[in-house]
Amino acid sequence: MELTPVGSGGRQVIERYGVSGFRVSGIVYAGPVLVFPDFTTPWADAAVTIESLVPVVAHGEVEILLLGLGRRMAAIGPALRRSLKVSGIALEAMDTGAACRTYNVLVGESRRVAAALLPPV
Repeated sequence: MELTPVGSGGRQVIERYGVSGFRVSGIVYAGPVLVFPDFTTPWADAAVTIESLVPVVAHGEVEILLLGLGRRMAAIGPALRRSLKVSGIALEAMDTGAACRTYNVLVGESRRVAAALLPPV
């Protein structure tokens, strides 16, 4: 799916997503990714756990984490939400398409956002 990016101001913008991965600011990533305003990295252990999201907490600049869960939304356990909240991070879980579009809007508004994205398989 092609996305129409909002003005990015030099920040990472999600341009395309599909079953094989993502294109972020001109670079193609196969599989799951973690997208921050200043860089994107493969999400090596793409389990939805606090351990796999340590890079988000360690980044230190994230206030909102958008979790793209593939084609369908799924419930997120309260323990994960609490763990992120302790670090000052609000978690919003949604399907991957919605997470990509929401990330682009929020990063265009200079919000302190990150996205943890699973391909929509």
